[in-house]
This record gives sequence, structure tokens and C-alpha cells, in this order.
Amino acid sequence: MSGQPGAPGAGVEPSVPISVELKRLPHGEGLPLPAYATDGAAGMDIVAAEDVIIDPGARHAVATGLAVAIPKGFEIQVRPRSGLALKHGITVPNTPGTIDSDYRGELKVIMINHGGEPFAIARGDRVAQLVLAPVTQGAWVEVEELDATKRGAGGFGSTGGHEKL
Repeated sequence: MSGQPGAPGAGVEPSVPISVELKRLPHGEGLPLPAYATDGAAGMDIVAAEDVIIDPGARHAVATGLAVAIPKGFEIQVRPRSGLALKHGITVPNTPGTIDSDYRGELKVIMINHGGEPFAIARGDRVAQLVLAPVTQGAWVEVEELDATKRGAGGFGSTGGHEKL
């Protein structure tokens, strides 16, 4: 039971939904709003507001028929649907895509076909997931030297595990 000390989730409060204003555009009429498929889902499924065929190797910004006003201090991350990626090679190339809190245009999902066949998307098909996430803005502090670490400047593959890299 999650309320008992030492139990998984002990002391963790359930998250409170954050309100996000949404405007349905004319070509989005009749489509479902983004929604969580299960109680434990991190991302909301979003659907296409257009019919399109994406050829192998091609990209397309799929219309959703929605515009949003994300609260300041948050972003919406656009992520691929795992089933489309595994079964058809369809993904979001700039994963995760970021929708900034000051953007007010139509939400579009950039999709790419890494598969070997043309892929048809029909109006109403689930095409991606949206994850509302807090944003922490950084402030650069220029210094003469950085602190030393065991890894140092070791880059790509320097920690091992993939000897073929």
C-alpha cells in the first residue's frame, strides 16, 4: 500500500493537473482533444487533422487543428508513439520536439518515415504523444577553468560498453 512507510510511492502526493488553454481551429472540429490512454500514461495522444501519405525518407509537419497557450514555466514535449516507430519506422525526428510557452500557432507534429513503404496517416489517427513538463532556465557563468572530474573530457563511448564505437 503506497501510504505505508517504506512502500513504493510512500509520501508521494499525486500530481495536480496543470490547466492548459486550448483553441480548436476550424479543421480540428470533431476530433478528440489530446488525452491520456491510461491512468499511468505520461503522454497524451494527439491525432492528425489531415490525411497525408509520407513516402520513405520524407518528412511532413502533420496538422493537429489545435493551438495552445502553455503556462509560463512549462513546455510541451512532442514525442513519437512507440508502436508507429517499431512497426512502421514512423517517428518524430527532433525528439523530443519542444513547444514553447509563448508560441500561439497551430501545433504540428514533424514526422519522418524511416520505413521502406509509404505510410498513410488519416484524419483522426493518433500520431504522437504530448508531455507537459516544467522548464528550468539556465544562466551562463563564464569561468577561467572548470572543476575536474574522473571522466574529464572523455566523450563519445569513453565510458565503455560499446566497444565497436
